[in-house]
Amino acid sequence: MNLPKGQLVDEQTRCIHWNSPLDVVCFKFKCCESFYACYSCHESQESHLIKRYNLTSEPTEEVVLCGVCREAMTFEEYRNGLMRTEQLDCPYCGALFNPGCKLHYSIYFDM
Repeated sequence: MNLPKGQLVDEQTRCIHWNSPLDVVCFKFKCCESFYACYSCHESQESHLIKRYNLTSEPTEEVVLCGVCREAMTFEEYRNGLMRTEQLDCPYCGALFNPGCKLHYSIYFDM
């Protein structure tokens, strides 16, 4: 099972920094091979620098975790929700994800 880390406020991986109804997605950090609710949670709980996944050279790595069903997926699977439903949603359970996360992709991934 994929265990998310962070300063979580509920069982769907919302944290003290991001806790809207859509904040149920975690991204995996290459530096520690861990899913965190957000980069601020990573910064507060780890002493190392962030190391990002390269989505071009590592396209099959499961780097996204749904906080509702706890299924991991590749970045492409995560983004495919836009083509299926015109929204970011979990391909496994249909939970909606925060589209604003795209503003932070560069923190998590080399694109």
